[in-house]
Amino acid sequence: MKEDKILLSHGSGGKLSFNLIKKLFLSNFNNPYLERLDDGAVLNIEGLKLAYTTDSYTVDPLFFKGGNIGELAVYGTVNDLAMCGATPLYLSCSFIIEEGFSLSLLKKIVLSMREASVVARVDIVTGDTKVVNKGAADKIFINTSGVGIVEDGVNISGSNAKVGDVVIINGPIGSHGIAVLSEREGLKFETEIKSDTAPLSSLVADMLEISNDIHVLRDPTRGGLSTTLNEIALSSKVDVEMNEGDIPIQEEVRAACEMLGYDPLYLANEGKVVAFVPSEVAPEVFKKMRKNKYGEESKIIGKVVRKSEGKVFLNTTIGGKRIVDMLTGEQLPRIC
Repeated sequence: MKEDKILLSHGSGGKLSFNLIKKLFLSNFNNPYLERLDDGAVLNIEGLKLAYTTDSYTVDPLFFKGGNIGELAVYGTVNDLAMCGATPLYLSCSFIIEEGFSLSLLKKIVLSMREASVVARVDIVTGDTKVVNKGAADKIFINTSGVGIVEDGVNISGSNAKVGDVVIINGPIGSHGIAVLSEREGLKFETEIKSDTAPLSSLVADMLEISNDIHVLRDPTRGGLSTTLNEIALSSKVDVEMNEGDIPIQEEVRAACEMLGYDPLYLANEGKVVAFVPSEVAPEVFKKMRKNKYGEESKIIGKVVRKSEGKVFLNTTIGGKRIVDMLTGEQLPRIC
């Protein structure tokens, strides 16, 4: 940090976010749970393995094609628990509301959260509400925390990737980022692009039915697929190769990115999971994923190729190979 200021880029989920977490938060709060830098902490309490996670949502606009801030708040936290291999059980919910915010809009958000909690099979069991002076916040911010149970034998972490692992994603990337951007900027496309917001706990449960030896699960939200793969590669000290032609991207999203100058590899997703699966069980896990409604478009996109200091390579469709780094700067602020 060259200046004594926080930038929007520090919240992008990219390189500045990663450095802020490592150099400030991790160095001061360091403990064995936090240093794994996973989507949640798995706590062993008298023989019971509990996953615990928390997240805050500041998306702008609050409503967009395919979802809204309330739905994101529920599904995002449910997904972070699922990325630990947990069965989500309970959520807390806190609202920070700007004075003058529409009561009817708040009711719409709360009803959406109730519906999302039913779909995800979790209960919202506690919470808090704060109202701040007009101008002290932008409309409404939501924080959700969650707990879930991890079965014995499940050990999923971003530091567990192994050489030979197959990398699988459950569907096309980038639609959430473009859906939010188009709503924010009033952009119109010939075909409607919707957010991929979805709860992934049932998909993860299906995968663990095949094998509890899945090494890594991660949802590529802020910073997108490339940043997520880089975080895993660094944490596991491995090199990852992905094949450009195998990465699923909707043609509408690809066209929008070409028009707007965005790289879909760095766009946020809200209903995607990246899985690192041992090669011997990958075919059956992949087959099971394709049978779940949240995994029908799953694709194998790469593999772990060697031990190293942690790099991600892209085999391009024209026959070349290039290094893919974390997101630098800020593509789309306030995306989740």
